[in-house]
Amino acid sequence: MNKDHINQRIMPNKAERHRLFGSVEPIEKTKPETKEAMADLQNKQADFLFKLDAVGITNVKHPIQINSQLMPNQQSSIGSFTFSSTVAQNNKGTNMSRFTEQLHDFYQNNLLTLDLKNLKQLTKQLAKRLKTSDAKLEVQVPWFFERKGPNSELTGLNHADLMIAINYQEPNQFDIKVGLTGTITTLCPCSKEISEYSAHNQRGEVHMEVELIEAFDESTIDWKALLLEAAESNASARIHPVLKRPDEKIVTEQAYENPRFVEDMVRLVAADLYESNQIVAFHVSCQNHESIHLHDAIASITFDKRLE
Repeated sequence: MNKDHINQRIMPNKAERHRLFGSVEPIEKTKPETKEAMADLQNKQADFLFKLDAVGITNVKHPIQINSQLMPNQQSSIGSFTFSSTVAQNNKGTNMSRFTEQLHDFYQNNLLTLDLKNLKQLTKQLAKRLKTSDAKLEVQVPWFFERKGPNSELTGLNHADLMIAINYQEPNQFDIKVGLTGTITTLCPCSKEISEYSAHNQRGEVHMEVELIEAFDESTIDWKALLLEAAESNASARIHPVLKRPDEKIVTEQAYENPRFVEDMVRLVAADLYESNQIVAFHVSCQNHESIHLHDAIASITFDKRLE
């Protein structure tokens, strides 16, 4: 028997296989085939009972450029976008395709960056494209930054999750929030106090959402670096991608010297944000993934300087 010989089944051709699994011939077309002749249900005018707070699209994944004062100064990442606008009571709906058309226009013109200036312009132009007085944009994106070992100075990349939310109202009003979720190390003060030796520690996630001053200048101040430092500088220790033994000794001892409850974390981060003259309001939360419990510990603070 020829070892190279392989018995093959005789298959029906591809069209016959498709028919076998349910494909049918196209029916005779009777409806218009050009855009101008097609009915536009979403632009229908009538009394539709209620104004809609938001109509749009979400979970839109798209490449986006991030500029930063930290290394790497430029990087490409993947943003998850949400776009929406209000819809008046007498309007049926919105034109969904215009959201992604606007996004792609900015991408083609090299304007799709995480810079607030460009995202504000995108949102304003989106409202014009939708023929509405308002538009909203929210993007969440991972951001990578270099971190060196404290002794070896060996470099690796850490990451934090960024958020920008822009609410535009014509003619030129913008409400903007920026946010960062970063990872830190915390060591339990109670464990250190009551134990003869050692103390349990865990990773914590610090989440911040802030409103920046109206005159915020992103060409001189990197809000990402500002928020990251507020989280990491108040932790028991920072997270490192590369640690040799001398590095690990330093980080471990630093954590032992700076114990933090989850309550301590949010208060200390809040103090830094309060002192910043670039921030007018903030929300801070922390979630510790406890190493000796199955549950997590949480705490949060919301503060608006304008209400003092």
